[in-house]
Amino acid sequence: MSNWTLKEKSVGDLVVTIEGDEWKKAVAKAFNKLAKNVVLDGFRKGSAPKALIEKRISHEERFMQAINDNANDWMRKALDEEGLKPISQPQLDVRAVDDSKAELVFTFAVEPEIEISDYKGLDYPMDEITVSDEDINEEIDRMRETYAEMEVKESAAETGDTVNINYKGFKDGIAFDGGEAENYDLVLGSNSFIPGFEDQLIGVKAGEEKDLNLTFPEDYHAEDLKGAAVVFKVKVNEVKTKVLPELNDEFAQDINAKDVKTVEDLKNMVRNRIEDRRKSEAEAKADNALSEQLVAKVTAEIPDVMVEDEVQGQINQLVNQLQQYGMSLTGYLQMMGQTADQLKDSYRENAVKTVKMRLALAKIAELENIVPTEEEMEKEYQNIADMYQMPLDDVKKYIDPEMLKNDLKNQRAFDFVKENARR
Repeated sequence: MSNWTLKEKSVGDLVVTIEGDEWKKAVAKAFNKLAKNVVLDGFRKGSAPKALIEKRISHEERFMQAINDNANDWMRKALDEEGLKPISQPQLDVRAVDDSKAELVFTFAVEPEIEISDYKGLDYPMDEITVSDEDINEEIDRMRETYAEMEVKESAAETGDTVNINYKGFKDGIAFDGGEAENYDLVLGSNSFIPGFEDQLIGVKAGEEKDLNLTFPEDYHAEDLKGAAVVFKVKVNEVKTKVLPELNDEFAQDINAKDVKTVEDLKNMVRNRIEDRRKSEAEAKADNALSEQLVAKVTAEIPDVMVEDEVQGQINQLVNQLQQYGMSLTGYLQMMGQTADQLKDSYRENAVKTVKMRLALAKIAELENIVPTEEEMEKEYQNIADMYQMPLDDVKKYIDPEMLKNDLKNQRAFDFVKENARR
C-alpha cells in the first residue's frame, strides 16, 4: 500500500506500507541471510540450531535487514502505482516497524506542476534596423586599416604615428630597473606608457634626442616608483606613419570577397553585413525580452534540486571556458575575489529563470501538441554533425534521442510563442 503527499517546492513524501505475508516473508528471508554469518562456539559458521541463532539476532536487526534488502523494490513498485518520477535522490525514513508491518517514507522532488497563461500575444519588441552611409564608411575605414602599410617619414611625429626609440629612465640620477629598452616601437596616442611620455614625443623627428621629465602615478605597481619624479632619456631612431590604401576598385578587389569588383560592390557588401549583424543583435534582444515576459507568466513550485543542478551546469560551462584559456576555477575565484559559494549565489537568479523557461516551453509544447518529426530529428543530427565535423553515426551514439527531441520541442515551442507575439 502506498500514499503520495506533495509538499512545498514540489517535494513530497511517498509512504509505503509493507504488511501481512509480504512483510513476514521479507523478515524471514532477512533472518536466514543474517543466520549464515552467525558464529557460535562449538558450531560451524551458519550451522548452529535455529533456536540458538534466534537469540543472537534481534528483531530490530531482522527488520532493518529486510528493509535494506527490499526498500528499492518496494519503492519502485510504489512509484509505478502512483505514476511518479523522482528528479532527486529519494531519502528513506523508517516511520514505524514491528512484527506486523513496516511503514517507510521516501522523500524526493518531482517535476513541478506548471501553470502558464496568456502566452499568446506577448510583445516582441524588435528594434528598427538602419544603416547609414557613415556606418558603411567607418566599417570600410577599419578594413583599410588592416591593409595599411607603414612608411618612414622625415617630418615631425604626430598622434597615430609609430616612433622607434631607445630609452632609459633615471630616478635621482640613477637608472632604475625596467626603465630601459632599445628599438622599441611606440604608437603615439596608444597610452601604453605613463602619462606624459607619449605626449612629449609628439613633434620629434628621426635622429632627435630628448629628455622627458615625468612623474609616475601614485598607484603605480612598483612601490619604489609610486609618485616618483623621473627623467627618461630618449633617442628617436625612426618615425613611421600608417598609410591607408586608396578606396578604389583595386582595393575592393584586393579584399577577395565574393562578387566584389568595385567600390559600389564593396559598399553593398558592407551594408548587408552590418544589416545582418544588427538584425541578429536586435533579434537576440527581442528574444530575451520575450523570454522575460514568458517567465513572468509561469506559476510553479520549483524544487531546489532543479535550481542547484542548473547552477552547477552553468559553473561547469564556466570551467570549460576557463580551461580554454589555461585558467583553473580556483585561479578565477582568486582573481575575482570570490568564494565558491559566492559564485554559486551569483548564478542562482539566472538559474531560476532558465529552469522556469524550460518548464514553460515544455508545458506549451504539451498544450499545443508540438512533437518533432523524424525528419526534423534527422536534420538536427546532421546540423550537429556538420557543426562539429563528425560522422553522423558518431553523433547519434553520443546524443540521446530523447534529449534531442526535448530540445527541439522546446525550440519549436519558443518559435510558436514568437510567431504569435505582437510585433
